[in-house]
Formats: sequence, structure tokens, C-alpha cells
Amino acid sequence: MSEKIATREAYGNALAELGQVNDKVVVLDADLAGATKTGIFKKAFPHRFFDMGIAEADLVATAAGMSTMGLIPFASTFAMFGAGRAYEQVRNSVAYPKFNVKLCMSHAGVSVGEDGGSHQCIEDLALMRVIPGMTVIVPADASETRKAVFALAEMQGPAYLRLARLASPVFEEDYPFEIGKANVLREGTDVVLFACGLMVSESLAAAELLRGNGVSAAVVNVHTLKPIDAECVTRYAKQCGAVVTVEEHSVIGGLGDAVADVLMGNVACKFRKIGVQDRFGQSGKAADVLREYGLTADQIAAETLASLKG
Repeated sequence: MSEKIATREAYGNALAELGQVNDKVVVLDADLAGATKTGIFKKAFPHRFFDMGIAEADLVATAAGMSTMGLIPFASTFAMFGAGRAYEQVRNSVAYPKFNVKLCMSHAGVSVGEDGGSHQCIEDLALMRVIPGMTVIVPADASETRKAVFALAEMQGPAYLRLARLASPVFEEDYPFEIGKANVLREGTDVVLFACGLMVSESLAAAELLRGNGVSAAVVNVHTLKPIDAECVTRYAKQCGAVVTVEEHSVIGGLGDAVADVLMGNVACKFRKIGVQDRFGQSGKAADVLREYGLTADQIAAETLASLKG
């Protein structure tokens, strides 16, 4: 890993690139184009960009209508507003009729930092996972974000893409991306860390710390929470005998529960979820907030060691 790029930045660049090769792509935003980086697409294709103002329900409903015309709408705002405020429209106007709308929401998780608990969405993955037919993707870095954007344009049906405000490391190795297929980034035999989003790089760093403690940790990037790669999850849980899930999201309803659903009744193993423990976020520098919630590499390594000893 070398340079750091925010997945929201990569999203904006990918949209502009996609717009050059697919004229059915349109982009909608809710007065946050500068923050979500959809403004990059707006500059390149002003007639295919629609600013709906601070009206998230209209944003989602308009995107739904556009999809019925053969267009491929990418609708963006902050996760708290798109997955939260407009939840009814996502459920009833997009998912229920199975419309081809891509809901790409940024500023998710506690790494939003200074904006505080009101804007740090830690429930969005749970809300989106529970909607029938909704595909849910959390890219780990800028490269994966680009691939996810292009993959979403090719798939049919509603999808949710979770993006981050904070710049995160870009992996040096060019991993493949396929919706519903996890990527094994590191092999191990003692414990497997299943992670998504910003927590993938933290888990890789945690695995290095664990190696120094004599623990062989596999790291699996579960970029698609739904449909989850059940075969990969099952195989590595059996191989390692101990599972730790790591997410910048509530431990209720997110990656941890998605992995637990796969393993329950199928694999006997130690299991621990690392994430936000039934708390709201709070204001502070991103690095400090992540540490407050136990989401840094050294904390993940310590929690994993405790799990193995427990």
C-alpha cells in the first residue's frame, strides 16, 4: 500500500470515466456534489447531471423514474441522508419494483470525524441488507471503488455502494473484483479476519502485528456484504477455526451478522465481531474517533488475541 485516496474521490473519477463509454449513465445529487465528488461528473457531462437540492426523497424517487426510461441513475448524497432520511423511497420506490438504481452514498462510518454522531452513519449496511433484492457493496480502496462502479453499471437491479470521506491506502496489488466474490488478501491458519471498507487496510496491518505474536492471520476482503461469498466465508472459518469480523459500522446488522448468518449451524469456531458497539458516533479527528471505537490496527490485533485466548 502506498498513496492514500478517499473512496468518494475515486467514485467521482470513476463516474466521469464511465460516462465517456456509457451514455445511459446519469448522476443525481442532493446539493453535496463537492463532498460526494459527483461534481467531477457534472463538469464533464453537465446535461446528464441533476442537482435535486436538499430533498433526498425526491433524489431517490427521481432516480427511480429515470431508471424506467432505460437510463442508469447513480444517486448520491451522505449515507445518513440517502440510507436514512430517504429509506422509505429506497425501499418502496426503488427496491420493491426492482428498479435499476445505484445508490452510492458517501461519508459513512465514524471516520467522517468532526461532523459528529448526527452525520456518522453506522446503520446503513444493516438498513440496506434487510431490503429484499438489494446488492450491498463496501469497497476497500480507490481501485476497488472504480471497479465496483463499472460493475454496478453492468448489473441489473438496485444496489447500495458505501463510500468514505477519509483518504485510505491504495493496495499496490491489482486485485480482481466481482460482485459477490470476496478477495483473500493474506493467507493464514490460526484466525481469519473478515473485513470491509476502510477496515481492510487496518486488518492487514493487524495481521502483521499478530505475526509478531506468533499468530498466523488470514485477511479476507468481503467487499460484497449481499450477496455474501458464503463459500469463501465457510472455507476460511473451517481452515482457521477462529473468525473475527471487522467493520466501521454497528456490530448489529452489518458484516459481522452477515458472516454469522453463513456460519451458524454450519461451522463450529470461535467468533468475535469488532465494530461500533451499540453506540452513536461523536465528533473528533477521524484518527481519534477510530481509536475511540477500537478500529485501529493495534486494537484489532489485541482484540483478536483476546478472542483466541478466550
